[in-house]
Amino acid sequence: MDLSINQLIMRILLLLLPLLAWSTVIAGQARAELDRFLSGLRTLQADFVQQVVDTSTNEVTNARGTLYLWRPGRFRWQYKNDDGRYILADGHTIWLVEPDLEQVSQRSQKAALKGTPAGLLIGGHPLERDFTIEELGKRDGISWIKLTPKDDNSQVQQVLVAMEKGNLTRLEMADHLGQVTSFRFSHIQRNIPLPEKLFRFQPPPGYDILDQ
Repeated sequence: MDLSINQLIMRILLLLLPLLAWSTVIAGQARAELDRFLSGLRTLQADFVQQVVDTSTNEVTNARGTLYLWRPGRFRWQYKNDDGRYILADGHTIWLVEPDLEQVSQRSQKAALKGTPAGLLIGGHPLERDFTIEELGKRDGISWIKLTPKDDNSQVQQVLVAMEKGNLTRLEMADHLGQVTSFRFSHIQRNIPLPEKLFRFQPPPGYDILDQ
């Protein structure tokens, strides 16, 4: 299942919202757990397992990798595969780097976020401005929060946030294309030193540069 840079960026940015810019007022255990997790959060490193399910064809795509986060607004989504692909946001530009193709796609971070709920990264708007927020309670020891976009033209139907033993362990998103994207996080490390070079990118000589 090949995804364009726009689809990849939107999936990842929408799923990173709770990590990057949570600012709202809801009550309950899940919110309390999330508040504790995000309190004072500056950097984050976590392994992830990603699954995309196309409900119309039952096609399933799996991937894994490592997330590096540096608040506000910088992250590196590093896939562990033979092609070495990764997505990097440096605060100004979002890059989709594909070393096996010697190709990189770039897009203004501000343009990528404009008009989407992910605009919280740069706008600082409270989450409840764009989402209806509902606590779903606890299942099998996991507390869930559901975010439903208020904009009828949103690309997503809902985002689910899962908290377990004080950690954010799962994010799930259903979109209007019939695809469900989920991430499971493990080996979460908060506020550890991360090299700044993780969030810098300069296209190597000979790479094709595509503007999105």
